[in-house]
Amino acid sequence: MADHVILTRFNLPSKGAESYVRAKEGWLTERVALFERYCLPSVLAQTDERTRWLIYFDPESPQWLKDRIASHGDAYTPVYRPEVSREELRSDIRSLFSQTGSELITTNLDNDDGLAADFVERLCAAPRPTTTAAYYLVNGLIKSPGGLYHRVDRHNAFVSVRESWDAPVTCWAHWHNHMHLHFPVVELGGAPGWLQVVHGGNVSNRTRGRLVSPEPYKTAFGNSLDDVSAPGTIAVAQDRLVDQPVRFLRDSGRVAAKNAAMKVLGKGGFEKIKQKLAARG
Repeated sequence: MADHVILTRFNLPSKGAESYVRAKEGWLTERVALFERYCLPSVLAQTDERTRWLIYFDPESPQWLKDRIASHGDAYTPVYRPEVSREELRSDIRSLFSQTGSELITTNLDNDDGLAADFVERLCAAPRPTTTAAYYLVNGLIKSPGGLYHRVDRHNAFVSVRESWDAPVTCWAHWHNHMHLHFPVVELGGAPGWLQVVHGGNVSNRTRGRLVSPEPYKTAFGNSLDDVSAPGTIAVAQDRLVDQPVRFLRDSGRVAAKNAAMKVLGKGGFEKIKQKLAARG
């Protein structure tokens, strides 16, 4: 049987473009609100209760945040580090278990996202074709001011890695959209398994996919969708015929530009450009 651990970076000091976003006034307050609205309830609602959850925080977090963390009880294990090396990550994960199973599954979860109630159950029940593999539940939902959108993302941020307990590399070994370059990939279909929320503090999320009614998904996502109205016939037609093609062209252009920049600049150079642009505002 595999052991499962969710990994979340909450407010770790970062050196990339995201550091400028996190430094903005009110970022931390907003993230705590989003975490308690979407992320925390979705993990507590998991139908498979074997999951452990590690969340990393900045040691210099304000006292009000540390008090809020304490108020969450044993919902997760908070760890305060200025940065996390692979060895430290392995040690932190092992400390969660008095005894370990045959394998380890780790899943990345951002602090403003949510999971369907059966995410872990579906993941752990999936077949294992190799010793080490990356897993994606490819269908998800995106909640934005314009409504709820069904999104198919084969390399989404909710990536999981299943591997041996011997020197695990975890789901943080590589960028979530580069895992296919390093591991065999297992794609799991079915109902939406995750929820992303488009809001002012997003670093990379934006509206994608097709407009849908929230009704079929409320059981899996609980109160996260309570404030989403079902779209009317005209709104759905507008989305299918006009808005969705426009979003597709927009995203295709961005992906092409990003891939071209990566080829020319490399991963390090690309991150430096992102950092400079973020610093400008």
